[in-house]
Amino acid sequence: MRRMLITGGAGFIGSRLHRLAASSGWDVRILDSLRADVHGSAPSGRRSDTDFIHGDVTDPDVLDAALEGVDVVSHQAAKVGLGVNMADAPDYARTNVAGTAEVLAAMRRHGVQRLVLASSMVIYGEGAYRVPGSGVVARPAPRLAADLIAGNFDPYDADTKELLVPELLSEDAPTDPRNVYATTKLAQEHLASSWARETGGRAAILRYHNVYGPGMPRDTPYAGVASLFRSALERGEAPRVYEDGAQRRDFVHVSDVAGANMASADWTDSAPEGAVRAFNVGSGRVSTIGEMATALSDAFGGPAPLTTGEFRLGDVRHITASSERASKELGWHAAVPFEEGMREFATAPLRSAGS
Repeated sequence: MRRMLITGGAGFIGSRLHRLAASSGWDVRILDSLRADVHGSAPSGRRSDTDFIHGDVTDPDVLDAALEGVDVVSHQAAKVGLGVNMADAPDYARTNVAGTAEVLAAMRRHGVQRLVLASSMVIYGEGAYRVPGSGVVARPAPRLAADLIAGNFDPYDADTKELLVPELLSEDAPTDPRNVYATTKLAQEHLASSWARETGGRAAILRYHNVYGPGMPRDTPYAGVASLFRSALERGEAPRVYEDGAQRRDFVHVSDVAGANMASADWTDSAPEGAVRAFNVGSGRVSTIGEMATALSDAFGGPAPLTTGEFRLGDVRHITASSERASKELGWHAAVPFEEGMREFATAPLRSAGS
């Protein structure tokens, strides 16, 4: 029987993936540190038929035990979200960068040649834009605080001052991480590429878009925006939408993300030696933050969203990408429609997280 190690396998995405992998005939092993800011006092995602190891990806001894007899590693373990401030930077670097380096070093020791890496669309920074009236593609510089304070949220052409037109990104777009989390995710990708070149291993890199669904952590600054809105509704409060709510995103259901991981594991089995391939993982539908908040409020039966005009300098305005490569090369596409997924998520259980 094929064996898959899922790091972070008791988490939001990892737990959905290990249920899918086990039901598909894989022998699944979970490695998870069960950190309190993700799992609180009641960790979820463990199954009686799953080999579970409680430990940290930064510990070589734990990794040596976890990798015994493993065919493929799905590396989901990471500190996620934009965070609170620069005080979070050491934890992000330790968990995401040093942890990934330890995982890859251990894979080399054990001769494990197949990797699926959970990355993120945040590595792109701002999305792709087109200059109005031309075919010129622009990647705008980070937005200025003065513009945001004035309510000018959309990137504009530096010469003409015209607003740029947002478009979809491909995996070949330049990377431009604009916060600590994004920087560490890109570092993970570079480490995986170095590992593949040295060992001949094969790595599928999955650049997740905004993942949502049952089991998201609640009431934590490290959760995704969908979870923050759901948590507000459960408290009887209106979701607070930053800027003007017109930020473009792609919300992809966690079950679809698990499916992308399974398709990628199969890809690593037949890919050429040393192959590294990035895949955008999104629903294929562009939605705005405001539309998502309204869909959740309506389905929950709670107060309408409150658009505040607030902003965070680390945020980007628009970021959506094409998942056409994953469809063509992995045979994967998202199956959960936005409306259906938001209706389910509005009343689905969330995970209580620690402070």
